[in-house]
Amino acid sequence: MSGLALNSVSKQFGTFTAVDHVQLTVPHGTFVCMLGPSGCGKTTLLRMIAGLDTPTSGAILIDGADITPVPTHKRDFGMVFQSLALFPHLTVGENIAYPLRIRGAAKEAQKKRVDELLAMIDLTGYAGRPVNKLSGGQRQRVAIARALAISPRLFLLDEPLSALDAKLREAMQVELRQLQQQLGITTIVVTHDQREAMTMADTVVVMNGGQIRQAASPVEIYRRPADRFVADFIGSTNLLAVESDSAGRTVVLGHPVEGVTIPDGLTKATLSVRPEDVHLTGPGAGRINGKVAFIRDLGGTIETFVDISGTRVIAVSTPRERPSVHIGQEVGVTLSPDVCVVLKQ
Repeated sequence: MSGLALNSVSKQFGTFTAVDHVQLTVPHGTFVCMLGPSGCGKTTLLRMIAGLDTPTSGAILIDGADITPVPTHKRDFGMVFQSLALFPHLTVGENIAYPLRIRGAAKEAQKKRVDELLAMIDLTGYAGRPVNKLSGGQRQRVAIARALAISPRLFLLDEPLSALDAKLREAMQVELRQLQQQLGITTIVVTHDQREAMTMADTVVVMNGGQIRQAASPVEIYRRPADRFVADFIGSTNLLAVESDSAGRTVVLGHPVEGVTIPDGLTKATLSVRPEDVHLTGPGAGRINGKVAFIRDLGGTIETFVDISGTRVIAVSTPRERPSVHIGQEVGVTLSPDVCVVLKQ
């Protein structure tokens, strides 16, 4: 199925490379979240897709057609900016109708489309209201409706929920995802919020240093990170030194561990294991032994910090599964091989 394709897209500002030979395919109807630290290139990449910036090299294609030289207003894309950029002197209805008006749509067609979109975003009856009389969440919905007014081929959003408080942001994440599923529109969101990306996306694109480090489903990104950066950036994980000893055994923090293998050609690597997959038992042979250094009760979860030869390992459990341990107690740590990911150092 055709859709959006980025073919070796790069962007340089002087000697600085903001986006470095990015290859990405986004099939029709897919919800993609671009995620990464500040300065990783995700917003620059979104701006190039939108036509606001021109790639230094490479090509951007829609359904096989090269749109790299096509100006922004001829791409028929909808975009929601981080600032929302609503017109304060216009009403809700006038804001939503604006892209239709500048395209010469008849007034009756504008009103019909505005009414459809207001119903879709649950703001029926708000057409005549000034935008400065709306709440943050309502303004967000109006910005989304305005971007959807032209039935765009591609829907682009640049950190659209970052200005909302945490509770409203989470509610809007669900609403935005449900709206996208209802419309079946190809959507790309730039975000710095991991929870947001994991909640909404079909595909999470993790970027760093202008490059894509991994593009996969949220589950794959979390459970099978491609490298150390992705493992460390997405959620919380324990990154532990792993090596082969002289007897050919796999050793983690000085303790042999069954079922974990290091890729051929390597003698040392890094083991990534999520805190919820770390289990505490009594100390003993065949276990990684350490001492409880700290316990943090977060209400919904309990974090237990275990010091093992100077390395801090975190185990997370629910209140019902709370381990009966105390600070200073000797414990054993067990790791399930099927949830351990061995990464190159």
